[in-house]
Amino acid sequence: MGTILIDKLLLTVVNRGASDLHIAVGQPPVLRLHGRLVKLETKVLEPQDTVSLMKSIAPERCQQELQEQGGADFGFAFGDKARFRVSIFKQRGHTGMVLRQIPVDLLSMEQLGTPPALKELLHRPRGLVLVTGPTGSGKSTTLAACIDYLNENCDHHIITIEDPIEFYHYHKKSTVNQREVGVDVPSFAEAIRRALRQDPDVILVGEMRDLETIEAAITAAETGHIVFGTLHTTGAQGTVNRIIDVFPTNQQEQIRTQLSTSIIGILSQALLPRISGGRVAAYEMLVVTPAIANLIRENKTFRINSSIQTGHKLGMQLLDDHLFRLWRDGVVEEKEAIVKANERSTMVTGYSLGHPVRSLRNQCSIGFEELERRGTSEEEVIAFGTGRLRAAVIDGDVINGSLMAGQSAGMVHDIVSAQTVIERTVAQAQALLATAPQYVVEA
Repeated sequence: MGTILIDKLLLTVVNRGASDLHIAVGQPPVLRLHGRLVKLETKVLEPQDTVSLMKSIAPERCQQELQEQGGADFGFAFGDKARFRVSIFKQRGHTGMVLRQIPVDLLSMEQLGTPPALKELLHRPRGLVLVTGPTGSGKSTTLAACIDYLNENCDHHIITIEDPIEFYHYHKKSTVNQREVGVDVPSFAEAIRRALRQDPDVILVGEMRDLETIEAAITAAETGHIVFGTLHTTGAQGTVNRIIDVFPTNQQEQIRTQLSTSIIGILSQALLPRISGGRVAAYEMLVVTPAIANLIRENKTFRINSSIQTGHKLGMQLLDDHLFRLWRDGVVEEKEAIVKANERSTMVTGYSLGHPVRSLRNQCSIGFEELERRGTSEEEVIAFGTGRLRAAVIDGDVINGSLMAGQSAGMVHDIVSAQTVIERTVAQAQALLATAPQYVVEA
């Protein structure tokens, strides 16, 4: 039953153009269509159903890993129709699965709409290029397009390190060797170290998930190779901070220096539902210039977004600017753009002083937040903020002045119905009222 059923389910995924298939006990199979979850009109799955479905596609090694570690990942081909990346796991003692469809046909960089600056980075002789974004934002698809472009246009030796292998690349103008972690090599870090002895021109690291892998990738980029990597971060500025924060405090200064000389670009992306159907990607593009390299080295990463804003001639753009254009052009809905935005319109600072203030996000508030994040002394924080309100109100300085504002888009974290908003408000009020008696003092 399992084999027949899985074939039917996978065919449904392919025919309906779903990105994911969710298998869990207690509900029918669920598809993710254009970013939305849709339940199939089939039977509610029982424990024996999910186990049978899992065993029909999972290799023996992954079934053993599931029993020993509670989860496993692998890839497999559904005939010539599609490939799938599969994650099997235990939940509440039962077996669950999520299958991500990997298109058979590779999309080009033009079809994906990636910034032209990304293609220019591919021709650099060495350096680290990062593609970032949340899970399901299309990072693997973008990297596959980059590898395919190099494969068609350059005589390179390309080594990919993946867990599992998603897109298959065949030898064209380049030679492409694809290694799967857990099958061909024990770990990402070990694969990178071995790759350096295999005459590579390009190394793709499917996921930079730990300190050892990040360190090995930076070293590979420093030694004269183009290295592609992914991180589950949002925005170029946040990506740089994330890499540095992974390392112990006593190593961070050294890593800043190494990163400033090795990284050449960061592409951060998000997927949004199109109004007309399907999905569209929004991109943030950072091209590392000598000035930006200095910001990284001198621990002034809070200025990176400002540098991106002034770097349009070099092909740079903020994610929020691209989101705005997509909304302006009628491609996506306003609420979708707001939720996906990195720099929402307001932010709160002043926690360290005991009186938080909400203000519009600008260079002043970002700088204030950075001081607080670093644990700067109260005296320095006060000195930084002195005169900022006057600068905004009297001098009209909207960049360096403090522009106080009320709660607006900065408080938006998800898209819910009006009923849900009311229910949350009532629940919060009831919780607050329940604590009120302790603050009442009898006369």
